[in-house]
Amino acid sequence: MAIPVIDFSKLSGEERAKTMAQITDGCEEWGFFQLVNHGIPDELLERVKKVCSECYKLEREEGFNNSTQVKLLNELVEKKSGDKLENVNWEDVFLLSDDNEWPSKTPGFKETMAEYRAELKKLAEKFMEAMDENLGLPKGYIKQSFNGEEDDAFFGTKVSHYPPCPHPEKLNGLRAHTDARGVILLFQDDEVKGLQILKDEQWIDVQPQRNAIVINTGDQIEVLSNGRYKSVWHQVLATPDGNRRSIASFYNPSLKATISPATELVEKVSNEVDQAYPKFVFGDYMNVYAEQRFLPKEPRFQAAAARAM
Repeated sequence: MAIPVIDFSKLSGEERAKTMAQITDGCEEWGFFQLVNHGIPDELLERVKKVCSECYKLEREEGFNNSTQVKLLNELVEKKSGDKLENVNWEDVFLLSDDNEWPSKTPGFKETMAEYRAELKKLAEKFMEAMDENLGLPKGYIKQSFNGEEDDAFFGTKVSHYPPCPHPEKLNGLRAHTDARGVILLFQDDEVKGLQILKDEQWIDVQPQRNAIVINTGDQIEVLSNGRYKSVWHQVLATPDGNRRSIASFYNPSLKATISPATELVEKVSNEVDQAYPKFVFGDYMNVYAEQRFLPKEPRFQAAAARAM
């Protein structure tokens, strides 16, 4: 099996209905799919690859080589233990947002990533409008739901690298989890694979595809859609070769936004089926997620709702 690949340019052409159906299938049956012809220039994407790889070499690699995870892996190997590091990720990661400090030593990094984030945010909003339409919701419903009474939705970018691991059988690049967030747009490495999703109780590779944007729906979309669009378990394998680059941008609710199933979707639920998802404040959910990221998502929904009582 391979996750769906959708030509996003056809959303505005004669094949619009077919493309919308593909988006529905991707959201309902997979939770992960790849967009091609998404409108972000290849020239910009090539620059993003270049500056992120250079940033790791110039500003991050030394720190990773002296990191806790490297030390723990070396200690485990020295003991000749058959155990695995269950609670460790073989990942170097930092966050880019509108109000935090960005790496400053890599030429062109700030300018390129600012341009890239602006393009990704526009793509996210266009895609959310397609989800609105497919769910039978008013245009702009998801975006509006993500805005708090005083704050706008949050758009962040996580830049990760998964360096070559000398003992990939001992740990994961990133342990299995679902994403707490809203809509995630991933620009993954187009040479080094490692990302997998859980589908029908099988782990399936998300195959690298040059300059595609991988979309996945997070926990907040699952709640808002009342379970029609699922947040899917995924993981990143540690690999012995290649330094896998992963740039994940996420369109999140404001921390003060109240998230709940859309009324229109609850009304369509059969009388025999109770509403499956509670109402909660996104900031409360993130507090729960910080402690339970790698645990099942359903108890997180209930725990976040309990905090609002």
